[in-house]
Amino acid sequence: MNQFLQMGANTVLSSPNGNVTVSYEISNSIDISLTAFLLTDSEKVQGDSGIIFYNQPKSSSGVASLIPSEKVGNTKVHKINFDMSKVPEGITKIAITLTEDNSTGFSCIKNLKAEICTDHSTIQLTPSNFTNENGIVVLELYLRNGQTKAKSIWRGFDSGLEGLCKNYGVEVESNEQNKPSEPKTIQKQTPKEPDKILTVSENKNRQNTLSTISLEKVKGKISLDKGQKPVIIEKTPEITATVSWKTGTDYDIYALVYTKKGKQIDVAMFGAKGTPPLKSFGNGAVEHMGDVRGYNHSTKKEEIKLRLNNDILAVVPVVYSAQSNGAGSFYRYKVSMSIDNHNGTSVTIFAKNANNNDRIYSCVPGILHNTQDGVIISPLELYSTPNSENRPVLRMGSSHMVEVIMDKGPKNDYK
Repeated sequence: MNQFLQMGANTVLSSPNGNVTVSYEISNSIDISLTAFLLTDSEKVQGDSGIIFYNQPKSSSGVASLIPSEKVGNTKVHKINFDMSKVPEGITKIAITLTEDNSTGFSCIKNLKAEICTDHSTIQLTPSNFTNENGIVVLELYLRNGQTKAKSIWRGFDSGLEGLCKNYGVEVESNEQNKPSEPKTIQKQTPKEPDKILTVSENKNRQNTLSTISLEKVKGKISLDKGQKPVIIEKTPEITATVSWKTGTDYDIYALVYTKKGKQIDVAMFGAKGTPPLKSFGNGAVEHMGDVRGYNHSTKKEEIKLRLNNDILAVVPVVYSAQSNGAGSFYRYKVSMSIDNHNGTSVTIFAKNANNNDRIYSCVPGILHNTQDGVIISPLELYSTPNSENRPVLRMGSSHMVEVIMDKGPKNDYK
């Protein structure tokens, strides 16, 4: 049975579980994200678990689960599954929202519509015209007298994500940098407008990889330091992670890969205790390319190629200076890591906080999170404890982001 729900109207759903799809005509000028907020009676989230978005796609209770968007012909489709029978204590409502992240606004979007599907029933929702809005509450799912109901909202916000988050009690920070002298070269994180940062959780652990999520992509040449906000770059078919340092020592790099199944894979040309060497993983999804030849005599480089697939959640390049290589201070040899998507964007993280201790053998400049909307790059600049040759390990953190734990992995083989 098909049903049309007008703006402002509500209806009882035939089942507490189903899905919501939002679709629109594809355009290169628009970039839309779907976010769901789990709300209390006061229409506020309870915390980080109350936000469902591309980097936290599932609620622990199972009440909502975001499905990766897909293209169907000339249409982009976003989908989120729901099961209101699994609503956690204190939550009474789910708000399904959209943001247009290129600041183009919803007035330019053609054939925008939403559907609620339960059992064999489909409810269609179509908005009226928009003007300057770049954030929208599409609909609400809620419980009333033991029934699951839906209400067609289509309320817009000119302030986009910021307006939505303030409406639901989520803190949004603005991060504004000075613009560079040449607009084509970005020296710091400098989008045309202040970045909108969605604070998902507050974690005092220094090795938490991502406590804030930047929801805007950046382009150009980006330089990140430890403590700065993460950035998102376009995910291209091949991304290169390059580590470089001044000639005078012999570093090696390898990559730690964290998969959807919660497994860590070490892509390294040399082994560790109980971990054999592995040059490539996932049919070349992560591949160690070795030394870069023919660059210049004062700088050495090694590369890792990333051809990211949906099975990979995160990749962590590690810079390693074995005891057998002799002195290898990260400070002295000016280690840096650059991520290049070969489409006009590169992000460089410098090891500016290293000291002159030659007995520190491992450095983790940053972590790459693979999402459906791009690659999130977070500057970490973590170091092993003196004399430790143990590899880092990866784990899933409380905010559903991969964390790096130094010195807890197997000991590297003597080289």
